[in-house]
Amino acid sequence: MIPQRLTLRHFLSYREATLDFQGLHTACVCGANGAGKSSLLEAISWVLWGESRAASEDDVIHMGAKEAQVEFVFQMHQQTYRVLRSRQRGQSASLEFQIMQGDGFRSLTAKGIRSTQQLILTHLKLDYETFVNSAYLRQGRADEFMLKRPAERKQILADLLKLHQYDELSEQAKDKSRQFKGQVDLLERHLESIREQLQQRDAIAQERVELETVLEQMQSQQTANQHQLQQFQAVQQQRQAWQQQLSWQQQQQRNLNQDCQRLQKERSQTDGQRKTLEQLLQQESTILAGYQHWQALQAQEELFSAKSQSHQVAQTQRQQYEQQHSEKLQQLQNQLQKVQAQEITLQEQLQDVQKALSKEADVESAVEQLNSARQELQKLEQLQLQASPLLQRKQQIQQRLDRASTRLSARLDELRTSARQLQTQQQRQPSLKKAAVEVAVKIDELERLRSYQDQVREKGLERRSFMEQLQAHQRNYEAQLAEIDHKIRMLEQERASAIALTEEGTGTTLVQIKHSEFPPCPLCDRPLDEHHWRLVLEKQQLQKEEILSEIWVIREQLTTSEREIQVLREEYTNIEKKLAQYGDTLQRRGQLQEQLQNTAEVQDQLSYITAESIKLEKQLKTAAFEPELHEELNILDRSLQQLNYDERDHALARGSVDRWRWAEIRQAEIKQAKRRQTNISQRQPALETQIEQLEQQRDRFIAELDRALQHYDRQIHEIGYNLDQHNAIRSALRQAQPWQLRYQELHQAKQQYPQIQQRLHELTHTLQTRFNGLQSITHHCQELIHALEQTPDLTTHIQAIEQQIQHQRTQLDEHLAKLGRLQQQQQQQELLSQQFTQINAQLKTARQQCRIYQELAQAFGKNGIQALMIENVLPQLEATTNQILSRLSANQLHVQFVTQRNRKNKTAKAMETLDILIADAYGTRPYETYSGGEAFRVNFAIRLALARLLAQRSGTALQMLIVDEGFGTQDQEGCDRLVAAINAIAAEFACILTITHMPHFREAFQARIEVTKTQNGSELMLCL
Repeated sequence: MIPQRLTLRHFLSYREATLDFQGLHTACVCGANGAGKSSLLEAISWVLWGESRAASEDDVIHMGAKEAQVEFVFQMHQQTYRVLRSRQRGQSASLEFQIMQGDGFRSLTAKGIRSTQQLILTHLKLDYETFVNSAYLRQGRADEFMLKRPAERKQILADLLKLHQYDELSEQAKDKSRQFKGQVDLLERHLESIREQLQQRDAIAQERVELETVLEQMQSQQTANQHQLQQFQAVQQQRQAWQQQLSWQQQQQRNLNQDCQRLQKERSQTDGQRKTLEQLLQQESTILAGYQHWQALQAQEELFSAKSQSHQVAQTQRQQYEQQHSEKLQQLQNQLQKVQAQEITLQEQLQDVQKALSKEADVESAVEQLNSARQELQKLEQLQLQASPLLQRKQQIQQRLDRASTRLSARLDELRTSARQLQTQQQRQPSLKKAAVEVAVKIDELERLRSYQDQVREKGLERRSFMEQLQAHQRNYEAQLAEIDHKIRMLEQERASAIALTEEGTGTTLVQIKHSEFPPCPLCDRPLDEHHWRLVLEKQQLQKEEILSEIWVIREQLTTSEREIQVLREEYTNIEKKLAQYGDTLQRRGQLQEQLQNTAEVQDQLSYITAESIKLEKQLKTAAFEPELHEELNILDRSLQQLNYDERDHALARGSVDRWRWAEIRQAEIKQAKRRQTNISQRQPALETQIEQLEQQRDRFIAELDRALQHYDRQIHEIGYNLDQHNAIRSALRQAQPWQLRYQELHQAKQQYPQIQQRLHELTHTLQTRFNGLQSITHHCQELIHALEQTPDLTTHIQAIEQQIQHQRTQLDEHLAKLGRLQQQQQQQELLSQQFTQINAQLKTARQQCRIYQELAQAFGKNGIQALMIENVLPQLEATTNQILSRLSANQLHVQFVTQRNRKNKTAKAMETLDILIADAYGTRPYETYSGGEAFRVNFAIRLALARLLAQRSGTALQMLIVDEGFGTQDQEGCDRLVAAINAIAAEFACILTITHMPHFREAFQARIEVTKTQNGSELMLCL
């Protein structure tokens, strides 16, 4: 991969930046700490693989921007590619992959980001882990490999060599071995079960012969009992018919008795009505006299009711007239009171006017004082017109000076606050470094746990897929089993039908029938003779047993797999709980890294802030700011002194005018009072005349009302209505009211008496007819009772025989079922004998497969192929490392990789390890005893050797190398050697980038990429 152009837009600390790699072979990316050097290279890993040091995906977006975008153009295998990745804040990312054809680019983007990312990996043949461990030596990660424990170092090397695929193969082989081991155990238990069942063959045959003899005896007894039951049932049916007739006749007898009782009761009631009507007809004269007296009282009451109505009408008219004229009289009285009140108000107003006119002389004197004060105020206002622009300008200048002083004070407070914050950050730097180390250790642990979680999930998916296959096989076998059961039932039904037809139709047996006369087989259409029927049935039953055996094996495997999945699910849940803090930890690491990067700039900022604060304090204390405004303010003060204008004298003059302004108001009030006095004098005579007219009108209206009320009283007296007499007549009328009811009853009795006599005759005739029918039914019931007494009830005997037959039938069914089971068991014994041979062969095959997969699991394990591959790789890695290290140290340093070491117990087997021994001119000593510069050279040599090895194994020529920092630990000679080493290996790479903030190191490179941080973000400048 050879880079050609990198374009950043709102990525991390960059707003807009473009870096053209064409013409760059070895270059130095230099700049101050925190300027954005590493962010430039983070953009390459983010655009190609979507990986960066940011804690969350939105953190790569520049502060204040909504979208980050990176475009990377590179050359690979003589082809030019372009990758464009962008992300909007709070939304998903987008990824495009293009290849150059002709003058433009053609899109290779697939559907979805995952598919496009996989396509990029296919073309690059380089994943992110291989990139950061080969082409990209990241900042602060150079000694990561050396600081690991030997076992962890070996695991890292295995991960880099992608040996985890052999772990997966080992796990798959172990799973297969466990499956075949379970199958062996299952087959062994199955063989033992078959062996035990085959021992029961002779006992089953003897039991079948005895059972067939018992069945013949029971069938004979069953036939005799059924014949006797039929005889008893015929007699019992005749007796039941007589009982039904008797029940019906008795019901008719009860109905006739009820009718006779009802008719007798109705005849008695009708006779009573007849007697009541005869008594009423005998009182006809008395009732007529009482009715005539009631009619006379009714006429008198109607007369008095008419007088009462006339009396009420006259009384109502009198009340209405009195009410209407009383309201009019009240209106006149209200008008009179209103006019009288107006007269009183005028008298009061006249008194107020006279009181105001008495102060006229004092008001005139005050008006003269007011005019004098106004003349003085006018003179001062003319002076104000001349001084006002000067005062306004003075106020503006003073406000500008106050604002300038406020800004300087605010800036001083801001600088002091920033200084305190920076001092706090300096104090927190050791704790931040310690926290960063702790977070890094925790993230490593969580990442290993995450890798293990992926293995658990894949294992669970594999077991789930295996269970689905087993369930599909089970459903297939169950369908075959249902089909076989259906075929067996068809064979048995066809066999039973053939036996029944031959024995009932011809009286012969199946043995005596010719071969061609047999019915066709429902499965193959051949004649279904005895021999063919047994062969077909045995074949179907054998297939059924085989399928049942397979289903049983599948169910055992399903149970085992379900238990394994449950264990894996619990393990996955526990790991998921532990990984819940992974996101927060990553975010914490990003925050700590950002804080540590910012601490390098703290001292410079603190010095600048201190100097700026001292300068501002001096300016505020001596007022040494805005000199032009201070000069203009002095000129304005001198001009105001020449005018001799005083704002206080002006205020006193305005106060004097305000104090005498009441005189004007009082003067206007006096003029108004004179006009009101004239108006009152004109209105008083008219009000007195109106009061006199209203009093006369009121008196005339009262006299007219009295005359009208006397007329209504005479009219009421002429009607002559007496309420007491009217009430007495009403009382007498109520007492005579019953004669009206008696008269109506007499009229009805004359109409009903002939009808009652006719109804009484009809009831007597009907009652006699019912008595005759009752005697006939009673005689018939006696004859049926006599017949039932002569015939015994056989219900108990019938029930006893039926119970005996049912019991015999149950026993017969049980014996037949038992006989069928014995026949089935004999057939099962034959099938078991065949299965024993087949399962024994399957057991041998399963044992052989189990041994094979056990050997494969061991071969693919840590101590198998993986250990062998590491053993083969280490000599090449060691030689490459020492070759590079000899250039860096002038042949003073040498490393050796040791894969085994003896245990403390000398008799024990050697322990697998991956120790790195470092030697110099004075011998071999621990890594920690070497200086920082020497340690970096060793780390650099090992990492570069690993890079070459990984690039060779990935099948991709390593054409780009990035070294991020690490030169600060070197002295001048060490830096020269590193530069010489980089130049020595430059021919192997198309592009080498080194990142540093050291001034003397950047001068060693002709091509430099200067990175500076401004208010608009990080900026690039290429120096060739």
